[in-house]
Amino acid sequence: MDEKQLLKKIEENPQIMLGKPVVRGTRLPVQIVLEKLAAGSSQEDITRDYPFLTHDDIRACVLYAAKRLALEHDETIEL
Repeated sequence: MDEKQLLKKIEENPQIMLGKPVVRGTRLPVQIVLEKLAAGSSQEDITRDYPFLTHDDIRACVLYAAKRLALEHDETIEL
């Protein structure tokens, strides 16, 4: 899956979680996935805790965060 396809897995919608970026089709914020990875959880741990997530969803969260940091002076990320 390429970067563009991965980034489409993340959405920002003011009507979902007050506009926080979430995994598309869920109410799970990207932030939660990143915090779990930072705490040492593996992809398998995360998909066990959130069985609706795929490994590509997790990769999308990491890519989104990297792109957001790289473009922190821009208002939006092209999804």
